Formats: sequence, C-alpha cells, structure tokens
Amino acid sequence: MERNAFVDNAKVILIFLVVFGHMIQPFVSGSAPMNTLYMWIYTFHMPAFILLAGLYAKGYGNFKYIINLMKKLIVPYIIFQIIYSGYYYLIGKPGWQTELFSPHWSLWFLFSLFCWHMLLYWFKKIPPALGITIAVQIGLIVGYFGEIGHTFSLSRTFVFFPFFLIGYWVTEKQLLKVVKNKQVKFMSIGIMAVLAAAIYVLPDFQTGWLLASSSYSDLGMAEYGGLMRLLVYTIAALMVISIFAWIPEKHYKWTKLGTRTLYVYLLHGFFIQFFRQAELFEVNNLIDVLGLAALSAALVFLLSSRPIVGIWQPLIEGRFSILKRAFTNKWKNQPKTES
Repeated sequence: MERNAFVDNAKVILIFLVVFGHMIQPFVSGSAPMNTLYMWIYTFHMPAFILLAGLYAKGYGNFKYIINLMKKLIVPYIIFQIIYSGYYYLIGKPGWQTELFSPHWSLWFLFSLFCWHMLLYWFKKIPPALGITIAVQIGLIVGYFGEIGHTFSLSRTFVFFPFFLIGYWVTEKQLLKVVKNKQVKFMSIGIMAVLAAAIYVLPDFQTGWLLASSSYSDLGMAEYGGLMRLLVYTIAALMVISIFAWIPEKHYKWTKLGTRTLYVYLLHGFFIQFFRQAELFEVNNLIDVLGLAALSAALVFLLSSRPIVGIWQPLIEGRFSILKRAFTNKWKNQPKTES
C-alpha cells in the first residue's frame, strides 16, 4: 500500500521538533523567548505524534498480535533502558540507576505506545464519541492521584491516550479534509500567534502540564487541576490542527525519512545527553538558536540514514534485513577469481 506523503512529512517535521525541543531545553530558564519557543513546541508535538501513531493502529487482541507488539515495543524498551543506564553512567549523568520500568527520559513513549494498543482492544468496542469522552475523563482524573506517575509511564499513558484514540477513529481522508480547509489554515495563523504571545506573557506556566507526568498536587493545583488539564487538552487539539494545516502533501526526497522516525527518537538521546553533560553549547542570540536548529536537522538526517538504520535495526526491529542485503550485494559484486 502506498504511504501517505502528508503523514510521512508530518512525522519528519515532528521528530525534528522533538530533537530541537530537547536541544534547547537547557537554555529555557531565564530567557523568555527561549521559554516561549520551547513551551510552544511542547503544546503539540507529542499529541500530534501520538495521533499519527493511532492512525494505523489495529487494536487486535489475539495472542500473536500481543507477542508481535511486545517484540516491536517492549523488547526495544528493555534493551535501550539498559543501554541508556550504562551510557548515563559513562558520561557521569546523575540518576543513571533507575528501576527497569521507570523509563529513562524519552523511552516512556515505547511503553505507553504498547499500553495504548492494549487499551484500544476495549475502547474500539465503544462508540467513538463516547470512547473519546471516557478517555478524556480518565486523563483528567488520573492527575488527582499522586501514585500514578512516572513508573510504568502510567500518567502519560492515560493523559495522552485520547489523542491516540482520536487517531484510530479518524481516517486519512477525514483528517486532511479538516486540516486542509482554507478557513482552518487561515485561523491557524491566529491560533499559533496568540498562543505564542500568551506563553510569553505568562512565563510561570509550568512545563509539567505539557509533559503529563506529574500530579495536580505536584503542579500546585490540587483542587482545580482537572480544569487546567482540560484547557491544555483544548490548546493541544487546536495546535495539532493548526500545525497539520501547514504540513505539505507533496512527496519530497526527505519524505521517506518519515518511515524511520523511531530510530531518531531512540538514538538522539545519546547526543543530547552528551551535549548537556559536556555543556558544549550556549545561546546568546538568534544565530545560536538557528545553529542548534541546523544541528537538530543534521541529527535527524544522520540517525535516519540507511547505514545507521542498518546498524541499529537488529536491536530496534529485531531484524537484519538491511545488513543482510548489504552483505549479499557486496558478495555478488565481488570479482570472480580464475581457478
């Protein structure tokens, strides 16, 4: 089946924003412009990614499907949890000793993605509107329980699940019909600009609301946290639509990288964490920000390149197809020697 260029373009742009967001995070404190850029990206980049993940979910509940999901998501999670623990130790990063199911940094996504597929088995039996409403209500309620937090990625699993469920129920055609509407595209400019201005004038808004891993009590709104999360849900939904409105539908040379975003997601942490520990960069002006953006783009291209994918494919996908093909072609191209 031919892949949708819009979806792959969106995944490339979103993974760039993931890398760029992680790149600029150390420079957010004390800088209103950098904080605004960072928070603005975080209002939509993971909800958008999660919605696209739901777009192609099946929600089967048979044993074979679950085993395949575990091979695809849980096994790489365990492998990279161990690898990152060792890597953090080597670079002197504190907190390298953690429990197996307290995800290092960005690895939460793998565990949550597995859980979303499992939840889908039951939620797909519920009418779409009702199911999404229930998922949103669960996302609002979990914030009142401090025990539901980082371990097993439970908080993020429940909070972000509505976006995965929406992605499951919407079709590519329906999504494009909404986001490519001329009026939506026009309104998106105002939405994105107003949000940026609001973040700039409200610098005390905690990033924890966007990361979805903390309880309302920890975020300082023990009683009315549900209302704040509902506002965050609304902002995220509007921003996802606004960003999607500007994603191109044409196929470009870089579009194919959208099939390899998992590699970028799992591997870019080695670079980001090293940069942070070594304090290699600083941001003093716009040129510095553009430099970090260029470096982020370079990492996306590097980590989704065929050689890198070939090297890491056995650990991430459990397959050797690229390496096998490379060695087979090399053997075939070897000149024959006369006996």
